[in-house]
Order: sequence, then C-alpha cells, then structure tokens
Amino acid sequence: MKNKLESLKGIIESYGSLAVAFSGGVDSSFLLAVAREVLGDNAAAVIAKTAVCPEREAFSADMFCKSRGITLIEVYPDLLDTEAFKTNPPDRCWHCKKMLMGAIKKAALENGFGTVAEGSNADDVNDYRPGMRALSELGIKSPLREAGLTKAEIRALSREMGLPTWDKPSLACLATRFPYGDAITEGGLRTVDAAEEYLHDLGIKQLRVRVHGSAARIETEPKDMRMILENREIIAEKFHRIGFNFVSLDLDGFASGSMNRVLTDGRQK
Repeated sequence: MKNKLESLKGIIESYGSLAVAFSGGVDSSFLLAVAREVLGDNAAAVIAKTAVCPEREAFSADMFCKSRGITLIEVYPDLLDTEAFKTNPPDRCWHCKKMLMGAIKKAALENGFGTVAEGSNADDVNDYRPGMRALSELGIKSPLREAGLTKAEIRALSREMGLPTWDKPSLACLATRFPYGDAITEGGLRTVDAAEEYLHDLGIKQLRVRVHGSAARIETEPKDMRMILENREIIAEKFHRIGFNFVSLDLDGFASGSMNRVLTDGRQK
C-alpha cells in the first residue's frame, strides 16, 4: 500500500500541475489531498454542480477545499438539457461523463491547469462503467487506478492522513437511482435526493433509494434493516409526503450499481 502511495505521488508530480475533478467523495478527496501535498498551489479542484449531485455532497466538497486552502473552481453543466441523458439509455453514463468532464476540462485549461484527473480506483474496472470511455476520449487521467490503489487501501491511507472522508459511504450520482429507459427529470432527482437525505438524517450511512415509477425501493446494509423496519411507519409516511405511493425494503441489501443487473443477468428490478 505504501509503495502504491509513492507511485501515486510520482505520477502526480509528473503532471506539473493538476486539476482534480472533485465530488467530495472518498476517492476524489484522497486524490486531491495527495495532489495538494505534492504540487501545492499547482493543484486545484473543479466541481460540477448539477441536479444529479446531492446538495449535502456539494456543501461538504466546498468545506473540504476551504479547510485546506485549496482552489475550488465551479462549473454548472445542464445535463437535463441533453436528450441522451434525459432518456436514460444504458450508456447514459457515457453521455453524462462526456458532458461533465468536458466542462471540467475546459474550466481547468482556462485556469492554467494542463492536466485533469478523476478519482476512479482499481476496483472500478469490475463494474459496467461506460463513463470510462468518455474519460479516455477526453484525455482525463485516472492516477489512483494507474497506481493500483483499491477502495480499501484509499480508505486506510485517508484515515492515516486524517481525512474526514475516510469512512464516508460510497456515493453515486442520483441518475443511477432510475432504471434504464425511465426518463430522468429534475422533479424525480429532487424527490430521490429528499428521500435519501431523510434516511441519512436518521443515521443510515450506506443506502440508495431506487425509483420504480411511483415506488421507492430502499437498499441498505443488513445491519440497518432492523432500524428501518422498526421505524417503517414514519419512514413510509415521510416517503408518501415526498411523493412515493409505495415504499419497499430490498432484502438483497445495498449493492453499488444494482441497476446494472438487467444488463448482466437479466433480472428486472
């Protein structure tokens, strides 16, 4: 793990200057912190503020940069103005990534940063991620993946560095809550964000609220299922007020990328 960290530092140093596509999550926070350590003021963060980014994540990203004196550049691409994103095809992530990273790269270049990197890690090659193609097409670097760092190693190193994100739950853009082919709307994104925000406030860290028409399917870890069931009436009432007619708890539990099952094993969830 230490050797991988030194390899990462060498990769970053070779860039000379670096703009990190920043979300405030575990991986991009770690990458940004290491880039700051290696490059100083020649490292900056660029965040894309869009409807698919939960509000609390955008706020925590701002606080992370302010607390460390890191330059934060903001861009505001309108994903919902893109038909290929709104219609939610199986390659939606490619269209989304192409637009987001294109805007981030443009802002980075305008601010004097010649290299842009993002936070995918060595584990990310194991899932269906069409957005990876967009990174390659735009020339975006993935130094964590290049250094061979896994999520577990990034968490361990983040903890050693005192980063508050070391035990942060895995996150994904809100568009991943909708089955492929179901239209993505601003109202739908706001609804799922409100539902997840409510569950987070109840103390549940790792979760997804998947949307199937007017039904919400809650994914969480087995250790949190009892708490949800014990509070099922107040949770159901809140979800009904938010806009769901039906509320269910997925007994399979939390699974990152679970909507991709229809692409791999044919299960319609």
